[in-house]
Amino acid sequence: MPPSLARKLLCAIGLATTALGAHAQAFPSRPVTIIAPFAAGGSADGIARVVARELGQVLGQTVIVDNRPGGGGATGLILVANAKPDGYTIGMGATGAIAIGPHLPDAPPLNPDKQLQPLAKLADIPLVLVSGANSGYDSLQSLLKAAKTTEVPTGNAGQYTAHHLSAELLASTTKTRLPAIPYRGSAPAVTDVIGGQVPVAMVDLTSVAGHLKAGTVKALGVTTLNRSKLAPDIPSIADAVPGYAAPAWMGMFAPKGVQADVSEKLANGIQTVLEKPDVQAQILNLSAEPAYLGPKPFATFISAESKRWATVIASLPKQPQK
Repeated sequence: MPPSLARKLLCAIGLATTALGAHAQAFPSRPVTIIAPFAAGGSADGIARVVARELGQVLGQTVIVDNRPGGGGATGLILVANAKPDGYTIGMGATGAIAIGPHLPDAPPLNPDKQLQPLAKLADIPLVLVSGANSGYDSLQSLLKAAKTTEVPTGNAGQYTAHHLSAELLASTTKTRLPAIPYRGSAPAVTDVIGGQVPVAMVDLTSVAGHLKAGTVKALGVTTLNRSKLAPDIPSIADAVPGYAAPAWMGMFAPKGVQADVSEKLANGIQTVLEKPDVQAQILNLSAEPAYLGPKPFATFISAESKRWATVIASLPKQPQK
């Protein structure tokens, strides 16, 4: 090869390498989309929008929230899993779709372990076990004592939800009888607790805040390991049942296969966002608790959650939806 041609070839390779490097460093060069698999207006959607706004400032690009509810949170995550793994489409996922859904008899076509890449755990969502004012259960201890020998029907927000399985975990841990009564959401379950149709229920903390103040229901315990910052006067179930912890949670995910430098930039950006005191305050105002974990610790956490809920689900009989 003539020397002049060789020099031109080397020059072209150098320019191409430089261009590729510049391209890799350019992320993000256009808007990033966060798919939120929840309906607009709820706490989860609110957290997505807080993170999107702040992450956009960190990345120097607009971050858009695209609500895609359905399938217990799986519908939106399937879109994330099938998106091009370039970092421009990421999504939020919660306990149900990530750690529970894959183990259900009618599991959606989503394999989080193989199709999604954890970026960060964002928040915990405390659940609370409540009793009716006339139920006779004024403490968790009194409920568990009764449930040792008598069935105590326990409402929840729906079959195979975190609410349902948290109560089932409590029953199996304490060897008590708390047969599940599934509803379509926390609100109708709370209504029946107040009306006396069911004595107790596992529901969202936000769904009973007003009723707790009014005294029409009593909080027996929250599912977080420690007392919730949102309601520090309510004991944790773990106070009476050592080691028990079953909060609902949510995190951010990318499609599997995103380049390491891109996923690192996203993960670092999310960490920066979650470390801001004003962001933590906004999440608390949305009835959730900031609970950041980085990619590797979050992946370990998900693995443990998945195994735990798989064991609980395998032990359950099929139950009709109310």
